[in-house]
Amino acid sequence: MELFLPFLLVIIASFFQGSFGLGMKYMAPLKWEAWWLVHVSIAMVLFPLTWALIAIPNLFEIISNAPTSAIYLGMFFGFLWGIGGILFGKSVPYIGLSLTMGIVMGLAASVGSLIPFFQMENALSNPTLPFVMGGVSLMLIGVAITAKAGIGKDRMQNPKNQSNQFSKGILIAISCGVLSALLNVGFANATPVAETAEATGIITRNSSLAAWVVVLLGAYSMNAGYAIFLLFKNKSWNSFKAINATKAYRWAIIAGICWFAALGIYGQGSALMGEIGPVIGWPILLGLSLIVSNIWAYRSGEWKGAKKPFQLLMTGLSLLILASIILGYSNTI
Repeated sequence: MELFLPFLLVIIASFFQGSFGLGMKYMAPLKWEAWWLVHVSIAMVLFPLTWALIAIPNLFEIISNAPTSAIYLGMFFGFLWGIGGILFGKSVPYIGLSLTMGIVMGLAASVGSLIPFFQMENALSNPTLPFVMGGVSLMLIGVAITAKAGIGKDRMQNPKNQSNQFSKGILIAISCGVLSALLNVGFANATPVAETAEATGIITRNSSLAAWVVVLLGAYSMNAGYAIFLLFKNKSWNSFKAINATKAYRWAIIAGICWFAALGIYGQGSALMGEIGPVIGWPILLGLSLIVSNIWAYRSGEWKGAKKPFQLLMTGLSLLILASIILGYSNTI
């Protein structure tokens, strides 16, 4: 059970990661920037801080005693991840959601796994190297096939939907994918904060929450700052008073809770895996969450009338499952 528990936690986290985006379908009548500010305030400050303070009563004392370099690195990578999140929204109008998701998830999973791996001591002589590289490579192939299936679906359902700035969209998506990986890199580099929590008697599973508080402080400053900038630029502060906005607020809160539930539970599973946790847990999280998001898409009828692309999707998702098994096995080496 001790061996299976970390992976069970990552699987549960994948459900939340693949589901939180459902809330973005219910932004109206709020403006994007108003909805986003509410969402990130719940996802990156209120929920993680509340959870961390319950599990770690002396949280702020622990953070103040943690290595300064770990705190600044965690915040820095969190801030850079925030830029990636904004670029995601910029890429979709150029190349569509399916291709954007494929590029971003593939790069985020691979870069977010390999950077922490090669930051480990004696990484090249680590016996898990071939399994990690093989699993990540297979994950990339699975994501690419899934993206191709999504592109095929979009072309069948919207044959006239073409962009003249395809190359620009590709470059933005690539930048987004690399930056999106840095959330996990920040978490890996903030590990000394979690270790400081453990040294005070906090159990390993909960110590990761201290690291997330640090990383998300940087992430929130970028996301909230951009939303506030748009609120001033677009003069959309009145959006918060929109009539019949209860449903939009409710989904902003639900999406925020799901978003950090994914990271918080993933962090617990990763911590239980030890040093290799961020290396193998992160691509499993993103790969399985892509499966979950496509299940929701299928249930909502998004794949209706696209039989061949759907069959290709099944192939891609099967490879993602196989890659997750390989990465999971690497933790037993």
